[in-house]
Amino acid sequence: MSELQHGPLEDRHRELGASFAEFGGWLMPVSYAGTVAEHNATRESVGLFDVSHLGKATVAGPGAAEFVNATLTNDLNRIGPGKAQYTLCCNESGGVIDDLIAYYVSDDEIFLVPNAANTAAVVAALQAAAPAGVRVTDEHRSRAVLAVQGPKSTEVLAGLGLPTEMDYMGFADATYSGVPVRVCRSGYTGEHGYELLPAWDSAGVVFDALVAAVTGLGGELAGLGARDTLRTEMGYPLHGHELSLDISPLQARCGWAIGWKKDAFFGRDALLAEKAAGPARLLRGLRVTGRGVLRADLAVLSGDRQVGITTSGTFSPTIKAGIALALIDADAGISDGAQVTVDVRGRAVECEVVAPPFVTAKTR
Repeated sequence: MSELQHGPLEDRHRELGASFAEFGGWLMPVSYAGTVAEHNATRESVGLFDVSHLGKATVAGPGAAEFVNATLTNDLNRIGPGKAQYTLCCNESGGVIDDLIAYYVSDDEIFLVPNAANTAAVVAALQAAAPAGVRVTDEHRSRAVLAVQGPKSTEVLAGLGLPTEMDYMGFADATYSGVPVRVCRSGYTGEHGYELLPAWDSAGVVFDALVAAVTGLGGELAGLGARDTLRTEMGYPLHGHELSLDISPLQARCGWAIGWKKDAFFGRDALLAEKAAGPARLLRGLRVTGRGVLRADLAVLSGDRQVGITTSGTFSPTIKAGIALALIDADAGISDGAQVTVDVRGRAVECEVVAPPFVTAKTR
């Protein structure tokens, strides 16, 4: 435990009765009232997540946006200042070092939010490629990250006087009780929501106000357990599961986050070649048609032939069935609606192949 990283709000989570577990090298709150209750509150009312373990980095200097656009996959020219963008940092073989959010602050400043465990690798890759005058700085503890997600999320922020009128993936800088807060219309649940990035050392002021507002509206504090069930229902990838150095963006169906017409980005040649040939496997959804709960790293079979492997699996509180994401061999001829089985410790669990998401997105 002494080697784990700790967020700025850990004492508050303990006082609120959170259970904890290690995730990405950090000690994180997993649940408060129970994963199902927290999941349902987020879908039906509002949930509050502390995901301060997420990385933060700044790319700054003359031409910073141009440099980031020549390294990360998505096309920053599609957005501008005040907007954020989902993108990927790949290696030269097309594997994914990380998926992350890029905040376009100005032409000379891009703020990045990578995954916790991959922050150092992203920073190192960008530092190695940065031209003179462009600085890439790891700022992991510069800001906390608090996600307010669900139908009542706008009501929560409006009650605190924070901005809410941004378009999806738009952001604005504000203050709450003197604490600087960056607010983005984004999230990882499929619900209408916001991600707030207050200053790390003053995050408790914002968190306390959010707790009061969320619980006052019948919402719940939510931990990583609900975050995982919510994102799995949406088919959102998690690095290390649906994306990795061995799982390309094309295999994970994230080709939409690649600026194919750009002249340069990390892994461009390899990804163009894979696109031309067609990926050898594709991410699909599985819905259990009988009884059973699926997990990661289980064999997917069509008849006696293994045709894939699960990457994530859980019980969906929304559709009340076991669900999974799985990489399925492209040459297996498996189409949506097909029946497959998953080997769960020697028991064949019947599943239908479906196109994620498993529930309808309400992000916009």
